[in-house]
Amino acid sequence: MNAQQAPQGGDGTIGKAVAVLDLVAGFRRPVRFSELRAQSDYPKATLYRLVQTLTSQGLLTHDSERQTYAPGLRLMRLAHAAWQQASLAPVARPHLDRLAAEICETVHLAQLDAGQVLYVDKRVPEQPVEMFSQAGKVGPAHCTGVGKAMLAHLDAPALDKAVALQSFYRFTPHTITDAAGLRAELAEIRAQGFAFDREEHEPGIICIAVPILTGRGRLLGALSVTSVTARKSLADLETLAPALREAAARIARDTEAWRFPDPGAAREGEKDV
Repeated sequence: MNAQQAPQGGDGTIGKAVAVLDLVAGFRRPVRFSELRAQSDYPKATLYRLVQTLTSQGLLTHDSERQTYAPGLRLMRLAHAAWQQASLAPVARPHLDRLAAEICETVHLAQLDAGQVLYVDKRVPEQPVEMFSQAGKVGPAHCTGVGKAMLAHLDAPALDKAVALQSFYRFTPHTITDAAGLRAELAEIRAQGFAFDREEHEPGIICIAVPILTGRGRLLGALSVTSVTARKSLADLETLAPALREAAARIARDTEAWRFPDPGAAREGEKDV
């Protein structure tokens, strides 16, 4: 998310404070108050009060010499706790290691966040390729393999909401740029069980992705293998679909046993008591 895309909070003071944190993070560098003011819809006094409160709570840090603000150490601690407790990364780590060693290509693990792709882990081969994705980065869902794999397995209300959040920005000549085109491809993805990125986000970068689903079909995330057109074709990547599916299934099994029990299963268990 860039500074211009930072959302404005609609949930009282907490929503406003979160919006300011998003705004600061969106600059991806220490930022002056005047820059925040230029990008925020809040009155100057309101914005200043929010920034000061966040700073006093350790969620922002202030460099008095440069007069800039940046995410604080407390926020980093919270982010680390979220990564350990809410992301797939810890339980998926051995499966990513195994898959990456087998195929010698870049492997991504992602989850869906507010209709966008959150990359939570990544493995790179001995000869890595420079690309956008990094653990912790947020990317578009409408033009990435992991994004489309996840969107394709949302229920109807969640999909409607996620599609409405897409920018449909044209990154390359291959990018899907409208909801109708995206929905048509998502139907194909549901039928075949995997998604492609056909140089839709970055020129020369292609991938195959599969969803990570619970036994009841609940979406947990997505797994992908990414390469470059100079080294692989989409047909080459399609041969990796069985290995991807198996890795995704192992991650799902371990994840459910670890921290993600299915609420439906719990309710059924309660009925049996």
